[in-house]
Amino acid sequence: MNAAIKKGGGRPSPWTSTEAWRTYLAGLFWAAGLVLFFGSTSEPESSGWMRVHTDPAGLIFLAAALIGGWNFFPKGLRAIRTLKLDMNFLMTVAIIGAVVIGEPLEAAAIAFLFSLAELLEHSAVVRARNSIDALLRLAPERASVVGDDGEERTVPTSELRSGQVVRVRPGEKVPIDGQVISGHAAVNQANVTGESVPVGKKPGDTVFASTLNTDGILEIEATSDAGDTTLDRIARLVKEAQSQRSETEQFVKTFARYYTPTVTILAVVVMTLPPLMGWGTPLSWFVRGLTLLVIACPCALVIATPVTIVSALTSAARHGVLIKGGEYVESLGGTCAIAFDKTGTLTQGRLEVTDFVSLGTANSDALLRLVVAVERGSEHPIGRAITEFGELKGLGRHGPVPTGFRAHPGRGVSARIDTSPVVVGTLEFLEMTNAGSLDADGVAQFDALERAGKTVVVASQGGTVVGLVALADTLRPEAPEVLARLRQDGVHHQVILTGDQPYAAEAVRAAVGADEVHAQLTPAEKVEAVRRIRGAHEGVAMLGDGVNDAPALAAADVGIAMGGAGSPATIETADIALMADDLSMLPYARRLSQLARTLVRFNIAFALGLKAILAVGAVTGYVSLIVAVLVGDLGATLAVTANAMRLGRVRP
Repeated sequence: MNAAIKKGGGRPSPWTSTEAWRTYLAGLFWAAGLVLFFGSTSEPESSGWMRVHTDPAGLIFLAAALIGGWNFFPKGLRAIRTLKLDMNFLMTVAIIGAVVIGEPLEAAAIAFLFSLAELLEHSAVVRARNSIDALLRLAPERASVVGDDGEERTVPTSELRSGQVVRVRPGEKVPIDGQVISGHAAVNQANVTGESVPVGKKPGDTVFASTLNTDGILEIEATSDAGDTTLDRIARLVKEAQSQRSETEQFVKTFARYYTPTVTILAVVVMTLPPLMGWGTPLSWFVRGLTLLVIACPCALVIATPVTIVSALTSAARHGVLIKGGEYVESLGGTCAIAFDKTGTLTQGRLEVTDFVSLGTANSDALLRLVVAVERGSEHPIGRAITEFGELKGLGRHGPVPTGFRAHPGRGVSARIDTSPVVVGTLEFLEMTNAGSLDADGVAQFDALERAGKTVVVASQGGTVVGLVALADTLRPEAPEVLARLRQDGVHHQVILTGDQPYAAEAVRAAVGADEVHAQLTPAEKVEAVRRIRGAHEGVAMLGDGVNDAPALAAADVGIAMGGAGSPATIETADIALMADDLSMLPYARRLSQLARTLVRFNIAFALGLKAILAVGAVTGYVSLIVAVLVGDLGATLAVTANAMRLGRVRP
């Protein structure tokens, strides 16, 4: 982690730089020159260049032009030497030309106002990037480490290593990513995941560096080294994203490369052709050509895209959405189709017991005690869900004690209770082991539960089927509303891609209102499905819950991962990561992207349109040098920057 940032310094303010002080001084001299110029009652005796160094106001204006112009003169001369004409070249030529024709007031105005515009541009970018650096400064500088002997000592956070145990008291910030090993507390992790409400933490839960412990004492085992926390990774990736140009930005940069030389040639034509044809005086057309050069400066055009993209990236990061490049900011806003993984994305990714069906002579209480007793030794998600259900019903560790427990991967579990064999698993497993079979009524109930999209396991005791247990991966409560909002915002084609069973997949599709569902897909088949969608629709996003969906995420135009804060690999894999496990952040991210696309296009059109209008005015003599730099350069830059900063006000 950058030491200067860590200590709270952030990036140096452009308003205190050497260039800034030159700008202030140039402005002061220009103002003083204006006082003398308008306060004088006599006309200078000389004209042209002689007027500059014989008139007191002219000398002050010349000083302002030299001081302010020194911010870009070296760059302008370098552009001439390398024949890579840019805005610094245009301004350098304009100032020299204004001085030569005896217009020091205009020369000073160009130098001061252009320098001020450059400062505003730099300030907008630095302010946006500082919001990411501010996140890093949220981590505490010292941490309380608990040694093997139980003694507590305070060490710099920068020395923390994976495996160490730290203690975090109420009101303190978590110094490192880790796992809670003791204690209960509510932790505010808004600066990492964007969640507005503190999240309860208990042993086994993950916590992130810089989040705030609001109550309770937590002991946390570090799972990362200092400098490699989730927050550090977010900051690094956002900074890398800011250096990557979107397609629009690349186009503008290429356009500006040809635009500046073209306008320079046009200005030369304006300066020379009309006088050669006997239209007006050479001096008047020279001034018009200089004015055209000032108007042509592509400051606002060049900054239109990057300042908007940087503003979008940092605004998204502050609300728990990590976007890994400007191209993805633009791409997400242009998507018209989206593919969803089901488990862990549209659903909670956690099985819950929904039905206990007793068959034969067994009653529901006896069935529950039997199944919970056998599944208590299982590590399978189905076993854990049944055990948790039993605990909710007050069974705890009470009930029969099984012996000879065995897990049969992908099939079920078996054990003995009071010398009687008990099997809980798939229907095929029970039939294969001769543990029992369903009668007609049992088959009907089994099929009804499966058609409802539930996972059904069968329980048998002593070779007789005694009941059915149905489980379902519960739908995220916000999922239907999220898909409806996306459809309203222009994502008209919505598809679910899952490896789950068709009944379960169809139940989720019906609940959320998606257009299609494709079930029992392998990762490779998900990739093929995404490619087919891309063939039929322009702009396709894929939303999955992690690394297992990585191939499909890569196949889409935009890959979006759920719950990136819990998985470093997810952050690395996806183009966009919703850091909190919160599906409702997807419409926010797309709305932000749409607004960014709109602002980029508006800013570019505004910059070019304004320059076109002013250019006509310059050639016809209605726009002066001062108006050109004040409106065409400073005004356009201010307008474009202020427009881009609107993205910071977009809220989830």
